[in-house]
Amino acid sequence: MPDADKLSGDKLYNVLFLCTGNSARSILAEAILNRVGAGRFHAYSAGSHPKGAPHPYALELLKKLHYDVGFARSKSWDEFAGPDAPPMDFVFTVCDSAAAEVCPVWPGQPMTAHWGLADPAAVEGSEMEQRLAFAEAYRLLDNRISIFTSLPVHRLDKLSLQRRLDEIGRKLPDTA
Repeated sequence: MPDADKLSGDKLYNVLFLCTGNSARSILAEAILNRVGAGRFHAYSAGSHPKGAPHPYALELLKKLHYDVGFARSKSWDEFAGPDAPPMDFVFTVCDSAAAEVCPVWPGQPMTAHWGLADPAAVEGSEMEQRLAFAEAYRLLDNRISIFTSLPVHRLDKLSLQRRLDEIGRKLPDTA
């Protein structure tokens, strides 16, 4: 019987990315992980106060990078806290304000980490500066998610895995 403190190597891991508005960073993270982690991870995103729609620049960027954006919608984290929700293995907050908010209790006690990033939707300035902020958020999330998906999740004990998840959030890696 496998060690109870280890995660199974043959399972599809559910990952929830949380942000306040669920319009930019969490949507980008959901798209990235579903592409990079296909077959190993299934990503979702939600917000504590969803904006109601993904940010147009987030959708444009994803389309430019050949993502199908049919999945993208701004939704409440309540959708993932109920008894019919898929059980989450990992929950990552990707915006600074979400880490300070009270999160619902997630069934099954998923592993959590804070991977905060500046909000590209809050950037003021020219259209070019705003689009650059979205590209930078995408780059940082892509780097973090690439590191995450390269971890031997099923072979690490929970304490070691938690340490690695926290490290990913503390570092802003420049390369994947």
